[in-house]
Amino acid sequence: MKIKLILFIIFLAAPVWAAEISFTVDDPRVDQTRLFQPFDRNERILEAFDRFKIKGALFVCGKRVNSVEGKALLQSWDDRGHVIANHSQSHLNFHGGIPTDAFQQDVLDVEPLLIPLNNFVKFFRFPFLKEGDTIERRDEMRSFLKEKGYRNGHVTIDASDWYVNDRMEAFLKKNPKADARDLDEYKKFYLDHMWQRAQYYDDLAKKIVGRNIKHTILIHHNLLNALFLRDLMKMFEDKGWKLISARDAYFDPIFNYEPNVQPAGESLIYAMAKEKPDLNFQLRYPAEDGDYEKDAMDKLGL
Repeated sequence: MKIKLILFIIFLAAPVWAAEISFTVDDPRVDQTRLFQPFDRNERILEAFDRFKIKGALFVCGKRVNSVEGKALLQSWDDRGHVIANHSQSHLNFHGGIPTDAFQQDVLDVEPLLIPLNNFVKFFRFPFLKEGDTIERRDEMRSFLKEKGYRNGHVTIDASDWYVNDRMEAFLKKNPKADARDLDEYKKFYLDHMWQRAQYYDDLAKKIVGRNIKHTILIHHNLLNALFLRDLMKMFEDKGWKLISARDAYFDPIFNYEPNVQPAGESLIYAMAKEKPDLNFQLRYPAEDGDYEKDAMDKLGL
């Protein structure tokens, strides 16, 4: 009887995780921004991962880091054990009319930057999450990636952190005396936006899969996350979500699924929902875009 009581108490005390979430970072860059030098901006993002003892996945667009400084940035992620992955050389939109063979070559062109790194893993993330505007082009790319040993570096939770960052940087440019203390409203909007999108995609996932999945959320290597990534991670943890490493997330069997939709792309969860007529009413296209946040930010004066 005492053993049962102890086990019951342990069960009550143990956290019941609503979901598991990893953080994947697109487009590392070394350009200048307000408030931080490029190295400091990068270090703050890395320190957020260190603080919560998890590893991310860095999806590299080659043209942004093909320099001495850029290679040093990649090395800093590699040295800390984060996954380094392929996001193409030129960040071309596969729905923009580029020939398939040219797009495929652009995938390969970034490899000389990545292959020397110990933690390079053959994940490929399509720029803009656009995976093919016709079935033929979609399937050509799927065959190509398999032939080259790549897996799709899917996003399950998509969002518009890049748009919030652009608006915040415009504010800083317009107000040269402003500093981090003047950005609380941007921080609040950002956290609210990311939580809202996470709930949306998690709810879709549960309706489709019938269980909690290991999420990959998309964020960018920008000033916004240099300032607020630690707050973002803490928010999810405080709300009962378990923070996990990206490499662990990609072991979830859901990432092996290939949705049969056209045009292909967006969040993996979005694409899976698109296959189900009863969920189509919940979808918009494109799934995420800065225009969706414009009115709300305009009303707040951000």
